[in-house]
Amino acid sequence: MTWTPPDRPEWVRAINDGEVAPIAEEARLPLTRAALVAEAAARQGRVFVDAAACDAAFGHDDFPAAPAFDRLDRFLAALEQEARLTIIGRWMTRRFLLRVLEVRLQLMDQLRSDPGVQEEAIHAPLFVAGAPRTGTTILFALLAADPQHRAPEAWELLRPVPPPSPDPARFASDPRIGLADRELVRPQTVVSGLVAIHEYGGRKPKECLSAQTFAFQSEELTARFHVPSFERFLEAEDMRDAYRMHRLVLQMLQRGHGPTRWVLKSPVHLHALPTLFETYPDARVALPHRDPLVLLASLTSLIATLRWSHSDAVDLRAIAESHLRRYASTFDRLVDWTEQGRLPAAQLHHSHFRDFQQAPLETVREIYAAFDRPFSEETAAALRSALDANPREKHGAHTYSADDLGAPPDEIRSRFARYQRTFGIPDD
Repeated sequence: MTWTPPDRPEWVRAINDGEVAPIAEEARLPLTRAALVAEAAARQGRVFVDAAACDAAFGHDDFPAAPAFDRLDRFLAALEQEARLTIIGRWMTRRFLLRVLEVRLQLMDQLRSDPGVQEEAIHAPLFVAGAPRTGTTILFALLAADPQHRAPEAWELLRPVPPPSPDPARFASDPRIGLADRELVRPQTVVSGLVAIHEYGGRKPKECLSAQTFAFQSEELTARFHVPSFERFLEAEDMRDAYRMHRLVLQMLQRGHGPTRWVLKSPVHLHALPTLFETYPDARVALPHRDPLVLLASLTSLIATLRWSHSDAVDLRAIAESHLRRYASTFDRLVDWTEQGRLPAAQLHHSHFRDFQQAPLETVREIYAAFDRPFSEETAAALRSALDANPREKHGAHTYSADDLGAPPDEIRSRFARYQRTFGIPDD
């Protein structure tokens, strides 16, 4: 095994040893639905007299609370029984869940006060939907740098209510940016090395899964924590609720801005492409591919480091086995969907990570050509500027090894041979 737990600052060790009383006391508060919902509501100046009133406030005819609360209950049970959170991990998790519940309440209130928001048309959104560690983040950053595009910034997806101002100055000074910054940067200060793997921040383009979390149907809940029972439950679920919530959040963000050319990103879309196209029939999807052996080794390292920020008990082998199982199934389904014609081929663009590394602008130009989007000199200049601002290993090198996957490389490659053959993916 090459992955080892990164160092933690002295202040984190002190908190986890119980030496910082206020944080420890807050961390010991119950992680139950009743306690979290009551506190989230109180933070919004609300008190509910009974369960029916609570469900009515956190739900809507089109977004009922019961399925979301059932998922939340399952997730909280898995947290308590399986995740083995540290004090600071429990404290961060509690604050994260309170924010999600507060914003869900705000979303439902906003929807009741402005029902026309659901009439906002999301035209031909462009999704980056490759597997993790296939260059999706930098590809997303390049697409977001194009002035004709709008990518949701992290603060927008974390706190979309009220809709952000269309005035550029007010948008850039929104106080929610600072709130998002503190939430997203905190795990990067708890362990060393995380920022070298994936950089977070309030004004960075953000993945779609943060919008799906308001339905409690999101891999944001399974990436940070060892919750295998909830992970299995989520994988078996129909993901329509997550995508309907995602669409509502985009509609909220678009309100008052006029027609918007959205660019969006998350590897989770790879698992549910038919549902994505059902929700957004005119979507365009960029699918970068990479040698599965390499991407899974890199992903295992990322998830292990992310979980180490929340727990002392990180099982690298369990993480690797989960990813091997999940992506073997997903890549097989992708081949099946392709061969069965279940995906609109004209709305998909396939590329290879190796080609993107060697010639990023040419790869992006090909995506534009495939989807009949103009690629001007202004576009090229904006993308070059974004590349210059995001050099490889900007925050240090990310080291990882296929040895951490726990199986011989040849055995792993055999599980993905059909996928690599179908899409012409070379071994790295």
